[in-house]
Amino acid sequence: MRQSLLKNWGWKLLSLGVAAAIWAMVSNEPELGAFVTVPVQYARLPEPLEISAHPPEAVSLELRGPSGTLGEFSKSPAAVVLDLSGARPGERTFLVGPASLSLPRGVRLVRAIPGQLRLEFEPRASKTVPVRARFSRSLAPGDELASYDLRPGALSITGPRSRVEQVEEAETDPIDLSGVTGRAELRVNAYVGDPQVRFVGDSRVRATVVVRKK
Repeated sequence: MRQSLLKNWGWKLLSLGVAAAIWAMVSNEPELGAFVTVPVQYARLPEPLEISAHPPEAVSLELRGPSGTLGEFSKSPAAVVLDLSGARPGERTFLVGPASLSLPRGVRLVRAIPGQLRLEFEPRASKTVPVRARFSRSLAPGDELASYDLRPGALSITGPRSRVEQVEEAETDPIDLSGVTGRAELRVNAYVGDPQVRFVGDSRVRATVVVRKK
């Protein structure tokens, strides 16, 4: 036992001295307070659920701690991580506290603004909606749009159930007909106005247009 304790005693003594020096430096640092804005991350949301409204992206934290440590943390703050694994359909409030933060040693949370985040969860839903064509008014004088065809003429969308149910159609970006004569094929993107609803797969459509003289 004694030999084990004495083995490499020089290195152990040096390590002890370094640790003591670091402790002395930290303990002598003035304690400061600071407000830091950090991002909010949402982890482990159950697969069939969606957050039905745009969730908060950041919160403000009032922190106190040694000036050096606090300054380093403020330069690259860690995110608040909320565990959504227990979420169910409906509203749920989540506490922004020490359990959702990873703070450096010596830094403590005084308060979070806001201190609670309320989220609403809904089952995910999908459906197929027709695509409506939009055209820019750029035909040459004397020309007219004789016909057009969109392929595909309908696209699948998904998102929170109540938001998906309200979407009746998607629409294309304005189709520019300037310089088009006769038959032409154009590629355009489709758009859904609700930011909580998204397309399943590719949102591009092919517009086949025929322009003729009046």
